[in-house]
Amino acid sequence: MSRHRALRTKVRRGIAKWPVAIIGLVALIVLGWLGWTWVGGVADRRAAVEAGDCNEGEAPLRVSAAPSVAEAVKQVAEAWSRQRPVVYDHCIRVEVLSIDSETVLAGLTQGWDEAKLGERPHAWVTDSTLWANRLSAQDASLLGAVPESIAASPVLLALHQEPAQALQAGDGFRWTDLPDLVGAPDGWGRFGKPEWGRFEVAMPDPATNAATAMAVQSALAGASPEGRGPVTSGMLALDPVKTTLGRLTAAKPQESPAGTWEALNLLADTTGVNEAGFSAVPVFEVDLYRHNTGKDGGTAPLHPLYGVAGGGPTPVADFPFVALAGDWVGEAQVRAAQAFRQFLKEDEQQRTLALAGLRVDSTTDRPRESPGVRWAAITDELAPADANTTQQISAAWATADDGQVVHVLVDTSRSVEEPGGDGRSRVEWLREALSGQVNRSVSGSLGLWEFSRELDGDKPYRQLVPTGPVATQRQALLDGVAALAPRSGTQLYTSVLALYEHAVADHQAGKRNRVVVLTDGANDGGLTFDELKSRLASAKQPGRDIAVSVIAIGPDPERAPLTELARSTGGTLSVVEDGRGIDAALAQLLST
Repeated sequence: MSRHRALRTKVRRGIAKWPVAIIGLVALIVLGWLGWTWVGGVADRRAAVEAGDCNEGEAPLRVSAAPSVAEAVKQVAEAWSRQRPVVYDHCIRVEVLSIDSETVLAGLTQGWDEAKLGERPHAWVTDSTLWANRLSAQDASLLGAVPESIAASPVLLALHQEPAQALQAGDGFRWTDLPDLVGAPDGWGRFGKPEWGRFEVAMPDPATNAATAMAVQSALAGASPEGRGPVTSGMLALDPVKTTLGRLTAAKPQESPAGTWEALNLLADTTGVNEAGFSAVPVFEVDLYRHNTGKDGGTAPLHPLYGVAGGGPTPVADFPFVALAGDWVGEAQVRAAQAFRQFLKEDEQQRTLALAGLRVDSTTDRPRESPGVRWAAITDELAPADANTTQQISAAWATADDGQVVHVLVDTSRSVEEPGGDGRSRVEWLREALSGQVNRSVSGSLGLWEFSRELDGDKPYRQLVPTGPVATQRQALLDGVAALAPRSGTQLYTSVLALYEHAVADHQAGKRNRVVVLTDGANDGGLTFDELKSRLASAKQPGRDIAVSVIAIGPDPERAPLTELARSTGGTLSVVEDGRGIDAALAQLLST
């Protein structure tokens, strides 16, 4: 037994220690070398940054920011610049310019005026994803990444102090009440002030004023199954929803201001409840703060306006950081935009945004002085509509005002048979977008033409439905859309001229008259582009302006002539990769 025990003990001691020691020593040497190399690399990189020795030189990161957030973004950019960021061996120089979102959108999609605006931006910080949706609807290729929110701001109703107090008393105010309130001859009676008469709310154009667009969306949300949104495309075709839109547009003040800032200034310059022509205006909380403190570039009003948060689902602007794409955006700018976006979302930078009047998740800090703004907690946030529906809401609002006469010209060349996405052809997507627009239209006039080759004798075009009120010929328009089918060629320019001349002769004064062209191919016969330009110039008549806007379908449209055609008539060019983008592009076009 003892021998067995001795044997077991001997086996345990049979492994020599020196190989283990050598292996451990080698491992330590290797790890030490790797650690020294890493530390040395970090030190070298830091030294290069501190010395400003960037192998590839300096690279700018140009950021266009909405005035609401521009000052705060500049402060953050200065803090980032102090860290001397290096991306792909470029020293990054951040330039932040305060530019209205409407101007940025028009510049990116219709031509950037460097003389007025400077060089094109690599990123865009706007007040609402509504603007990013509009950019995507006109040309999705300009979006470099999915927009990400860096802050938020709820929509309030801005009023004088006394009416604000009346509004907050009793049952309070809900956005879904808006259609009933503005439509009643004694709207203020609900709040115990019948002597004030109508509850007039300024509603600047939602296509260019995001606060209005979000307030309208909230007013419609009551029709959703849960009463809190989201508003859907299907809802917009329902008669109760179209009636609500009609009531809201019909109740607009006669002298409705063009923009939110103009409405705030008009309201602040008066003292009576409806002395400005209206009682209130929707506004982002941050903009009301900036207006009341004079941070909008003006002077603080003698008497601040007061913000009232509506009960129920609250519309909230999400202030997205939008990375842009284009031939002017290099790889260094792409990476720098990503890095700057992440820096904006760090706690210290978020506090900078909060002290500028925006809301962030990481802190409840607020500006020290904020007259008229209570910073009320948001307990129920509106579920926003999707990107497509947001365009459709603005288009439905525009048609509800009975202010548009639209002549639609549709390409029915053989190429519309080609795949348009999701297993459907381009013409199927065309039919769906057009029929949806017809069903959602509240009022206004619409006519339908098609073009190809030799559709009416030797004419490459023909009228399918005469231009007339949608309400009285809705079924005829739907039948005309359903009849659209692929035929042969694409004699675009001859057809555009014919419809333009018809629209000039049929011009309706006091309304927006326009030609909308949907095409997926290049001109292949008939007039040349130079001939079209000459003939269009001759066809123009003073006081009878007709904007020609084009939606080009496909990955590689002839941008140059189509852009020139649109610009020369005051229209726009939208480019969609395939049929799935037609609906949003059409709605975006008709909303402006």
